[in-house]
Amino acid sequence: MMKQLIALMVTFAVAVGIGYQILKPAPNLPILEPSDINPALIDGDLRHKTQHRILPFGLINHLGDSVGLDDVAGKILVVDFFFTRCPTICPIMTENLTEVQKAISDRSDVMILSHSVTPAADSVPVLARYAERYGVDARRWWLLTGDKKEVYRLARRSYFTCLEEGDGGLQDFVHTENIALVDAQGRLRGMYDGTSKDAMDQLIDDLEILKEKKDEKNQGGFVESKD
Repeated sequence: MMKQLIALMVTFAVAVGIGYQILKPAPNLPILEPSDINPALIDGDLRHKTQHRILPFGLINHLGDSVGLDDVAGKILVVDFFFTRCPTICPIMTENLTEVQKAISDRSDVMILSHSVTPAADSVPVLARYAERYGVDARRWWLLTGDKKEVYRLARRSYFTCLEEGDGGLQDFVHTENIALVDAQGRLRGMYDGTSKDAMDQLIDDLEILKEKKDEKNQGGFVESKD
């Protein structure tokens, strides 16, 4: 009798565990609108905007190629802003992004975009040397340069990674540890401290969540309104 009771209890526990795994909600990420982000990072005219998508751009990568939004269409993006001569947070961020690059080495659906905030100094040859120094794989990661006003416009009005004051002029300077995560539809899905290993580990985990959502959509099982 006792053996039967124990067997019944074990069977019940297994059934409960299986039921929980089936019914538990899948991990999810919020869709970030300007109103969800620190107001100090948002231009006043954008604070009440909804259905935000990242902006088109025209820049040059460290290979010397002209690239834009169409070249990363349908990809999940990890976006930061740096400069090659930075002695403080940028080397830490770049080292942390090398770990992200390792995590996405077999994923063609993810791209890291690192924008130079001193594009006049960070020419293509300079960026190419920096890329070689950190083992940047151009299939997964671009270092970008171009017009300063364009870069600063993207930082402030597309990715919301830095304080909104400034016009991209000679005296303007962006220096931020914020890294943005953008889904394949161009929506902001996360902000991370690029100097924090814990935050970057979370970013890597969140990339897996977005991959699962994308796979569900491709298989016809993705319900947009629940994402």
